[in-house]
Amino acid sequence: MKLYIDGDALPNLLKPILLRAIDKQNISTYVVSNKKISIGKSSNIIYIIVEAGADEADNKIIEMLEPSDLVITADIPLADRTITVNAHAIDHRGELYTRDNIKHYLAMRDLMQSIRDSGEVTKGPAPFSQKDTQNFANSFNKFLQSIK
Repeated sequence: MKLYIDGDALPNLLKPILLRAIDKQNISTYVVSNKKISIGKSSNIIYIIVEAGADEADNKIIEMLEPSDLVITADIPLADRTITVNAHAIDHRGELYTRDNIKHYLAMRDLMQSIRDSGEVTKGPAPFSQKDTQNFANSFNKFLQSIK
């Protein structure tokens, strides 16, 4: 398994969790973004900077992705594309996207976008919290244990 991190919106609170796991479990990791992002120094991490553009990082991840790899992303369309190639996706708050739940998340995303496009002002997601960090750490650890 290889790990891909959609780096552009990665919360700083997740970086030490990821770095420890990457080094402890010797996980080949690719951090893909359209600007310089660092989660720390490790011989297991390769940083890839793509050109600016809405889906450039997503496209690069999908291009490199193989079945059973893991993608960490808050981008629901990228999570859907990931699952389509039989890989795995976890969001920053610890939600493991699956074939069973991804269409629900896409529909909710599209509904909220439609509401915003009609001029309605909506609240964004709650600020990223310590609880979210813990949920992510638990979900990520559970996933890593399941593939051993």
